[in-house]
Parts: sequence; structure tokens; C-alpha cells
Amino acid sequence: MPQAVLHILVPLILLSLFKDWYDSKKGKKIFPLKYVLIAGIAGVLPDIDIPIFWILHFFGFTLDSVHRTFTHTIFLPIILLILFFITSKKAEVKVGRNKLGLNIIFLMIFIGSSIHLILDATFQGYIVPLYPFIYTQIGLNLTQYLTEPLDNLFLPSLEGALLVLWIIYLEYKHKISDFI
Repeated sequence: MPQAVLHILVPLILLSLFKDWYDSKKGKKIFPLKYVLIAGIAGVLPDIDIPIFWILHFFGFTLDSVHRTFTHTIFLPIILLILFFITSKKAEVKVGRNKLGLNIIFLMIFIGSSIHLILDATFQGYIVPLYPFIYTQIGLNLTQYLTEPLDNLFLPSLEGALLVLWIIYLEYKHKISDFI
């Protein structure tokens, strides 16, 4: 399965690109960078079942009986999307000292957790999106088509390449070396 780095990095990159595009369209910086961070952290949210397994294994549960079950369904993203729409209809609720919109926070968590499910289903293994109601697995499991040792090297190589490309993009677009 894709590791935490990829689950965090892909939402960070996608939302960074969206933020830069959106801010350039509006002519000013109105999409706070903190939303990008929230989406990146939310990219590992479905893997909350791993620390839960650490506790449950003392009670006889196996990793397969815990991981990619409840937290890897479409129900969490659907609930987050519903919360986004509900909070969008009400008067805008601001959270924290940075006055982030609660509706946008729900949207960022939706995006991060959805990207997690897409990555898991695309690269390695399958997900059961309607668990525990329907046990149909979906996924492309693309790494199964690679030969050894490429199958074990592909995801770490992808993570490394994306990280380097993202840092180059940040330097080009935002001159991050000025902050070093």
C-alpha cells in the first residue's frame, strides 16, 4: 500500500497547485496555505485504523481484520462532504485564530481522505468501499504488474520523485530558498 508520505504528499501537491491557480485568478492571496496543510494531513486519516490495530491485536484481531475496513469506505468522505454542504448553508463559522472557514475545513478533509482511497485502490491492493454492507472490492492494483524488485521500489521512487518535483515547484513559484 502507499505509505504515509505519498498519502500526505499527493493532497499537498494537488491543493498547492489549486491554491496557486485560484489565488492568481482572484489576483490576491485569499486561499490560506493552512487549508493545503489540512488536506495533506487528512490524506492519512483513513489509516487511523493502524493505531487502532495496535490496541486491538491484544484482543486477537489481525491486521487484515482491521485495516482497510471501516476507515477505507466511501462513508467517511460522504459524511465529510455532507458536513461541508451543511456548514456552507449556515452563517460562515470561523475556526481558530486564523479564522478558517469550517465548511472549507470539511472540504479539505474530504479531499485528503478521498485521495487516500484513490491511491490505495490505484497502486496497491483493493478497497471495499461499501464495507460492511457489500464486500465487493475495487481497485487497479497497478504494482502487481511490475516485476521484482520494481514492485517494491515503485512507490518509494514515486514518493521521492514527487517530493523533489514539488520542492522544485515551490522554489520556482514561491522562492522558498529566500526563507532558508
